[in-house]
Amino acid sequence: MYDALISGATIIDGTGSAPYKANVALFGDMIGFIGKEGISRAKTQIDGRGLVLAPGFIDMHTHTDLEVLRSRGMEVRLLQGITTDVSGNCGIGTFPYSPALPGYVADVLGTYDDWSWTDYPSYRDTLMSRGMGINEAFLVSHTALRLAVMGSDSGREASEDEIRRMCDLLSDALSAGAWGFSSGLYYAPCVFASREELRRLLAVVRRHDRVFAVHHRCEGDEVVESLEEVLSLARETGVRLEVSHLKAIGRRNQDKVERLLEMIARERERGVDVKFDQYPYTFGSTSLFSLLPPDILALSRLEQRLALGLEPERAEIAREMLSPRGWDSIYAMVGPDGIRAMYLETDSQYSGMTLAQIGEARGQDPLQALFDILSEETGLAVMEDETESDENLVRIMSDPLMCFGSDSLYSSPHPHPRSHHAAVEFLSRYVIGRRVMSLEEGIRRITGEAADRLGLKDRGYVREGCKADLVLFSPEELAVSDGVNRGIRTVLVNGAVAVEDGRVTGTLAGRVL
Repeated sequence: MYDALISGATIIDGTGSAPYKANVALFGDMIGFIGKEGISRAKTQIDGRGLVLAPGFIDMHTHTDLEVLRSRGMEVRLLQGITTDVSGNCGIGTFPYSPALPGYVADVLGTYDDWSWTDYPSYRDTLMSRGMGINEAFLVSHTALRLAVMGSDSGREASEDEIRRMCDLLSDALSAGAWGFSSGLYYAPCVFASREELRRLLAVVRRHDRVFAVHHRCEGDEVVESLEEVLSLARETGVRLEVSHLKAIGRRNQDKVERLLEMIARERERGVDVKFDQYPYTFGSTSLFSLLPPDILALSRLEQRLALGLEPERAEIAREMLSPRGWDSIYAMVGPDGIRAMYLETDSQYSGMTLAQIGEARGQDPLQALFDILSEETGLAVMEDETESDENLVRIMSDPLMCFGSDSLYSSPHPHPRSHHAAVEFLSRYVIGRRVMSLEEGIRRITGEAADRLGLKDRGYVREGCKADLVLFSPEELAVSDGVNRGIRTVLVNGAVAVEDGRVTGTLAGRVL
């Protein structure tokens, strides 16, 4: 007897092939049988008539490393149809642990009181002992490696011995089952890594045949040169390269998108294994402190606040932000009207306001108002910023090398909408609504393509022998309406029903993959 039977659904299997109708029987956590034959003996019957059955959605780019501990049911992911997250992106992660790490990652990952683990195996065991609502696959983060080896002195190039020790830590984590390595070359302390450090770390990733995901150094004025940096590293090391959230920031840089796509396509033709992920929004989100120059970001949060309180330092910081050299100044590219403080823990009265509005409310120049707010902020400060045109969002999305990644983060009570709605927004607005691609191709980009990119062998497809991570949804009803994801009917994680009739069941069937 099968454990469950999903009958009469239209199957979109994750390969991009044409839909077909069939019955799907589950045995334990596996898909045991797919066929048109009737099956009467199953413990649980799920009526799929009039609905689409797809593989569980895989999010190639998330920041749920601590959210899975704070909200282990992961309802906010399940209600989008997401059954697997890939976390540890942008060089921001939770292992190996060092005393400075929680403070470095708080603006992106949020806070957590009990950092009881030391390395990847103990972090994985912590998650599994608590239970989790979805599956998680983790990348080793560059920030964690640098802090573990260099401590508070990580705002510089690493020595030969320090590089060797980072390589050893990375190799240990990959040997223990981590899926790859990530860096955020825009963020401190990763921004201070030398080419030799990156080359040596990527050689370890290549030796283990894992993926390198990177938020590359510049996504604005020098985006072409920045992309070439990571492409050349992939050429040199042979590593599998995943460019994170591909875009060009700022109105003056929108004409560079076609060049970026041409560069990636050319490297593919040369044999470099490079692809990219993207979230379905023209605006992004990160720490408000990330607007500051790299040399200031290298300081502790206390030292940053002290620097912002000194007039000579403020004047120099302002000059760097308005005329940057070798780094992305989002303030200069987007302007104070295009940057919104989504959440300020100390000056909460300004949450939801643009920097221009904050400056007006305080009777100050917006940049000076920003410096005052950051110098006063003792907690979290999260922003959103206009990054690209809708035309270029669609152009990148249409490229055959794109796969879905939400870049979701849960560090504040008011996160970017991508954290709650990205998967449904992608399918409902762009695939079904605007027909950027066929539904079967859209499902492939959010399931099979992501599984293949990461190296998951038994997920991402509706196929006999694959794990029973599945989503049953109504294409006609799929939408984000009044802040609610609609149209997702049933979600199964490892064969267990996690969402039933649009409501979470509370089951904790997820695993660290």
